[in-house]
Amino acid sequence: MTALVSLYDALFGLIEKLGGWVLPHLARFIFAATLLVYYWKSGMTKLGDGFFGLFSPSVGAYAQIFPKQFEAVGYDASQLGLFHWLVVLAGTWAEFILPVLVVIGLFTRLASLGMIGFVTMQSLTDVYGHGQADAKTLGSWFDGMPDSIILDQRLFWIFLLLFLVIKGGGALSADRLLLKRRPVPLAA
Repeated sequence: MTALVSLYDALFGLIEKLGGWVLPHLARFIFAATLLVYYWKSGMTKLGDGFFGLFSPSVGAYAQIFPKQFEAVGYDASQLGLFHWLVVLAGTWAEFILPVLVVIGLFTRLASLGMIGFVTMQSLTDVYGHGQADAKTLGSWFDGMPDSIILDQRLFWIFLLLFLVIKGGGALSADRLLLKRRPVPLAA
């Protein structure tokens, strides 16, 4: 029995050591494989025309982010204020910038935390702004049905991002390159 326990400890001890190195890279890869293009496409729908579309969100951007307020002003973006424009602009840029930072591992913890906030706001907008509160879309935890878009699916997204907040981007990340270049503080 002792030999079996020793074998178990050796095998899973090695897996645990390797996991500390592999898991941050795997988490960033899974994020890239499942969510990078999703957010990139979503961000593209919010850009206005031409190069300056980066600063002039599309009508669809307002409809997606502020659906009830946009409807209340007759779908006329000029009727919305500076606050609405800033939120739509920041949300649009976040859909491009934060996922890329996560994938390349630059400011991984901060970018992942930003993505958690983004997913949370996206979910709240879907429920309260777009009225996606039906049982199938919203779902319910511990219901034996793991396919709801908001409570089930996005919980997995947040867990993946939370892992990166805690562990960072790993050895093969832009963060690690920056840490290597950082000057070592002098001892007092």
